[in-house]
Amino acid sequence: MSEVAPSKDHKPRRILLKISGEALMGDGQFGIDQETCLGFARDVKAARDSGIELCLVIGGGNIFRGISGAAKGMERATADYMGMLATIMNALALQGALESIGVHTRVQSAIPMQTVCEPYIRRRAIRHMEKGRIVIFAAGVGSPFFTTDSGAALRAAEMGCDALLKGTGVDGVYTADPKTDPTATRYDKLSYTEVLAKNLKVMDASAVSMMRDSNIPIIVFNIRQPGRLAEVLAGTGVCTVITDN
Repeated sequence: MSEVAPSKDHKPRRILLKISGEALMGDGQFGIDQETCLGFARDVKAARDSGIELCLVIGGGNIFRGISGAAKGMERATADYMGMLATIMNALALQGALESIGVHTRVQSAIPMQTVCEPYIRRRAIRHMEKGRIVIFAAGVGSPFFTTDSGAALRAAEMGCDALLKGTGVDGVYTADPKTDPTATRYDKLSYTEVLAKNLKVMDASAVSMMRDSNIPIIVFNIRQPGRLAEVLAGTGVCTVITDN
């Protein structure tokens, strides 16, 4: 087992949770599964109710992935902007799920879109979390050529988070893709440098470097497992911790 911090007595004060857009598909091949959103919302609510301040970033790959569009001949900047709009759709879907179970939530977009959500304002986001609200950051960093991983790393640093938790479909970082390689083994702990040197594809290199410079641990876990978020925050859940400490 791996822990968020060296001691189980330590509980992070504020975290950023990064969820891949593909996770919102559930068992589908495309789009947003409402029951899956509700499951994530319940896990986030449980973490919030334990006294942790949370902010979230959600990818857009379940709707549109900019780099894939560019690979098919679309101009990269245009494709990336389309991907950013997909993240806003996902953020609104998760906001709806959270508020349906009584959790006050705000979506802040790096691309101003005042009719549907707030613009990103750092101090306002911090104040929302201090009041117990969940803040979902959408549209990445607001510029093309950056992934939502980079957006998550940037917001985690700006918010002064104690950790960045990346929820994926596997329970940590492996030596190879465990879905295709049965010999792949999971790392309990890695350093930022090891992730970059081994090209492990946990997050893009700029995001890992930013977390290293900000000394914010990255915790990779399987968000598809109900209750796993609470276990990881308690220091008992299966995960991979990336830190130099």
